[in-house]
Amino acid sequence: MKITSAEFITSAVAANQYPTDGLPEIALVGRSNVGKSSLLNKMMNRKALARTSSKPGKTQTLNYFLVNKSIYLVDFPGYGYAKVAKSIKETWGKMIQTYLAKREELRFMVQLVDIRHAPSKDDVAMYAWSKEIGIPVVVVATKADKIARGRWQQHTKIIRETMNVRGGDPILVFSSETGQGRDELWQEIINRIKEQDAMVAAAAKEAKEEKKKAESVE
Repeated sequence: MKITSAEFITSAVAANQYPTDGLPEIALVGRSNVGKSSLLNKMMNRKALARTSSKPGKTQTLNYFLVNKSIYLVDFPGYGYAKVAKSIKETWGKMIQTYLAKREELRFMVQLVDIRHAPSKDDVAMYAWSKEIGIPVVVVATKADKIARGRWQQHTKIIRETMNVRGGDPILVFSSETGQGRDELWQEIINRIKEQDAMVAAAAKEAKEEKKKAESVE
């Protein structure tokens, strides 16, 4: 996907702070320090639009980035960082649950997992919960440049088995250093949005035809 524009729009901690333009939103979730900011910058072809930090737990809001004035990438607070105050973690949890369960503009979730390590309990729990509430997920195995290419298949297999990743949810290998997986992830995003839009349009057309039939009978 050719990036013609990318900009930070807003940070939100409540529904009344979310954008109201109805554009599709893609949530990016993952453990602290898994590489979400680096992935965002690589996806948007920007060096530092999303701020990276060596200090885990820095992101404490939902950060909205608008790409090509048509898609929002929504950066979530990292989960699983023990040194974050309990009260803050509880606030994050409520915010994340509310957004994922109720946000109509949310199309699907991109869950980042470090390819070098087996998924954590938090990774497993996040994926399981998303499936429980019916959110499609694309799993992205980050930091692929940190291990040999020949080990990618073995490590993604561990991720799939540990998280019980369902057949329809892909696992894409990604590196913010080399750009590996960038085009594949954008293609996945575009394809899913098109498919969902087509399904909505078909449902609306069917409902309209059913209404016409009902009116003609009357």
